[in-house]
Amino acid sequence: MNINKKVIYNISKFEEIIDYRFANKNYILEALTHSSYSNENKNYKFNERLEFLGDSVLSIVISDYLFKTEKNLPEGELTKLRANIVCEESLSEVATKIKLGQHLLLGKGEEATGGRERISILADALEAVIAAIYLDGGIENSRKFIFKNMEEIIQDSIKGKIFRDYKTYLQEVLQSRGEQHIWYKLIEEKGPDHNKRFVMEVGINDEVLGVGEGKSKKDAEQVAAKAALKSQNL
Repeated sequence: MNINKKVIYNISKFEEIIDYRFANKNYILEALTHSSYSNENKNYKFNERLEFLGDSVLSIVISDYLFKTEKNLPEGELTKLRANIVCEESLSEVATKIKLGQHLLLGKGEEATGGRERISILADALEAVIAAIYLDGGIENSRKFIFKNMEEIIQDSIKGKIFRDYKTYLQEVLQSRGEQHIWYKLIEEKGPDHNKRFVMEVGINDEVLGVGEGKSKKDAEQVAAKAALKSQNL
């Protein structure tokens, strides 16, 4: 596929930021291409398949690291720690740090509605970039990228400095107020089977306190709980 000069320049600038040069530019082109852009430019492959692979690469790299370094933690605690590191919020923070949003290829509609700052788009694109590096340069190069850009989040999570369990905290706060009937409700599923998005509500009695969206129902519950905490000024 012929890539126009503007896109080539965009790729080159992003390669400078992440300090990795792709032998096969098609990998990073695909990683930076959102579905909205692909819909408007039919020759461009969008990044959802790479996102799927990148999620697994990230998971095995982080799991391997935690298994080897946190020798006293049981399986359950390792799982919680990993989830804290690879969650959508963490990934979007890293994406923002490396200016990923500025280099995404977005459709006009997505661009106009703030897609470059949308947490879900940034997190998905970061996973796609990890997959692109993995396919182009192997697991060690992807590992190098992950630790270069996620080291602070990894270490802060291990030290307990990053709080992500909004659901537990919300429950504790509400129960301390005497609220017993706390509920979560799935209100929407969207996207294809391989890339589902879930929308959850959280509330007490008949009152909705927050709404959240995520890759899984659990992720969406955490986002909803965070929104509820914010709405209650907690």
